[in-house]
Amino acid sequence: MNNNTVKSKKTSKEEKVMQFLITAFDGKDSEALDRRMAARPNHLEYAKAAAAEGKVVIGGAILDDDGKMIGSMLVVEYPSKEAVEKEYLANDPYFLGKVWQEVEIRPYRVADIFNK
Repeated sequence: MNNNTVKSKKTSKEEKVMQFLITAFDGKDSEALDRRMAARPNHLEYAKAAAAEGKVVIGGAILDDDGKMIGSMLVVEYPSKEAVEKEYLANDPYFLGKVWQEVEIRPYRVADIFNK
């Protein structure tokens, strides 16, 4: 396995699961923070439920230099990038509420030293 290969693991259903890094930046319009704050409670509940199912490994807000939330990052585990888009993003309140305006999904691997 070379350094560019995404390590995967098997679930109890023997489905191949890979990790993906989602970076999502909020809009830059004057209502962006209001949209974020309105959707935030539902987004956090959604992420919490996905974490309980083992779909979200870690996540949090991206901050600007003044500490204002301007985006999000998540590490998720799904069989494919398409599954991330269809099963996670398509139902996330931040995505549905048009909070996130720029979203990138990339294969990712949490370093073994951080896996417990």
